[in-house]
Amino acid sequence: MRSGAPGLRPVTVTILEYDISHVEERSVTRPEEIRTPVLPPAITWIDVDGVHDARMVQAVGDAVGLHPLTLEDIANIHQRPKIEDYGDYLYVAVRMLAPGDDRGFRSEQVSLVLGSNYVVSFLEHPGTAFDRVREHLRAGAGRLRGQGADYLFHALLDAIVDEYFDVIEVFGERIEAVEEEVVADPDRETLQAIYDLKRSLVALRRAVWPLRDVVAELERGESALIREPTIAYLRDIYDHTIEVAETVETYRDTMSGTLDVYLSSQSSRMNEIMKVLTIIATIFIPLTFIAGVYGMNFAYMPEITHPWGYPAALASMVAVAGVMLFYFKKKGWI
Repeated sequence: MRSGAPGLRPVTVTILEYDISHVEERSVTRPEEIRTPVLPPAITWIDVDGVHDARMVQAVGDAVGLHPLTLEDIANIHQRPKIEDYGDYLYVAVRMLAPGDDRGFRSEQVSLVLGSNYVVSFLEHPGTAFDRVREHLRAGAGRLRGQGADYLFHALLDAIVDEYFDVIEVFGERIEAVEEEVVADPDRETLQAIYDLKRSLVALRRAVWPLRDVVAELERGESALIREPTIAYLRDIYDHTIEVAETVETYRDTMSGTLDVYLSSQSSRMNEIMKVLTIIATIFIPLTFIAGVYGMNFAYMPEITHPWGYPAALASMVAVAGVMLFYFKKKGWI
């Protein structure tokens, strides 16, 4: 991890301490401002925007007692979604997606830590995914203020999964546009768009399928940190991840079918071109023969001196071409 790297915004830690009757919120930008111990009897949510400052991440880890391996996983932002149970806390790493980027979506790692009465979230960059959860806490809306830390953990995970549906919607629109282009007027840019979508869907699948496994392990309820009432909500998140995963697979199949349609249309187009060229060449074969015969420089060719020889040769060419065109039309070749 880098501390104070040039060009990177300072890491901001937002701490919300709440119970059913009140909520207290404060922001800190220096490691020494994080109290130790930070956890009151109420529920605490520590939201960390940025993981590039090693001192700040270490200070948060010390405040809640995170294992050094957990801090190492938090700093490693290019890892597969996973869940680890350290006994007194759960560590979950998932990918947060948002529409945008050349692939059709942006991806960043989000680390969530669930303790007995606290939740810590680490984001690579500041975002708006957790704004709704934060507003509900401030307003006392819903069940958040009256539930435990595990319900807050569920709410954050649910907010992450909800972002996947926005990405899926964008992919659906892009796929629909490509399908219309394939049917209307496909070209090389259409082929490139198909391959770009296929690559993006592969990247999306890498984020979705491991998330499904993580949520499945959570909803089995093997950790004492997750209460029975919360498991039902985790099952709902699991259903959402299955829906997203199945949609991704459907889109991948759709793009494979679209690629087949594109290749078939290009092959059909090429066949049509070859058919036209073959018909033209076939018509000109007898015409070339006639022109070749009367182009020979023999001294004794009676047609050469005939006054109607030239018009007769042209008329015979037109007649042969007309008969062949009529025959091809009757056979349905043109």
